[in-house]
Amino acid sequence: MHDDLTLEMVDRDGAIAEAAEAASGHSRADFLRTAGLAAGGALLGSGLLGGLTGRAAAAPAPAVPAQAPASDVAILKFALTLEYLEAAFYREAVAVGRLHGDVRDFARKVARDEATHVAALRKALGAQAQPSPRFDFHGTTRHRATFLRTSYALENTGVSAYLGQAPNIKTPSILLTAASIVTVEARHAGAVGALLGRNISPSGAFDAGKTMDQVLAIVSKTKFITV
Repeated sequence: MHDDLTLEMVDRDGAIAEAAEAASGHSRADFLRTAGLAAGGALLGSGLLGGLTGRAAAAPAPAVPAQAPASDVAILKFALTLEYLEAAFYREAVAVGRLHGDVRDFARKVARDEATHVAALRKALGAQAQPSPRFDFHGTTRHRATFLRTSYALENTGVSAYLGQAPNIKTPSILLTAASIVTVEARHAGAVGALLGRNISPSGAFDAGKTMDQVLAIVSKTKFITV
C-alpha cells in the first residue's frame, strides 16, 4: 500500500481536477498544487432503520444532455468516485459477515442504496463513466464500532460533498439526480448517527457544503483508495 495518497490515485481520468477548474475558475495546475492530498491517519471519527426505504428505488438519472457543460459532467464523475468508495465499503462489510442485528441490517440496506447510486451515475454518464478505483478499508468493516464510526464519517462527508457542488451544477436534470441522491445519503447519516447514539443533525438546522479540496483532504486521510 502507498504511504501517500496522491491526486492521481483518486482522480484516475482527471475528472476531479476538471471539475474544480470548471466550477471554480482555477487552472488545472493550480488545483493540482492546492488540493494537498497529504497522507494521514484513518478517518474514524436503534431504531431509525425503519426510516430508510425498504428497497432502493430507481433514481431519476437520465443520460447527460449533449449540451451539458463539461463542468457538470466532471461533477458527476467526482460524485461517482465517492459513490464507488461508499458502495465498496458497504459491500465488503456485508461480505465479511462480522456485523449483527440492526448494524447488519443497516449495512445491507445501505449497500443496496450505494450500489444503486453507482449504477445511476454510470448510466447518466454513459461512455464517460470512469472505472472504479481499488480500495483497502484496513479492517474498518470487521468490527461494529469502527464500521459505524467510519460509516458516519463517510455518509456525512458525502452529504457535504453533494451540497458543496449543488450551486455549481447548471443542468436541471443533473441537479435533480444529485438532489435525489443527497437526500438518501442524509437518511443514511441520520440512521448511523442514531446507531451510534449521536445527534442526528450535528450541525443544527442547516448543513454546510464542503469544497472539492476539503472532500479530497478527507478522502486522502482514510487511505482507502489504493490506486
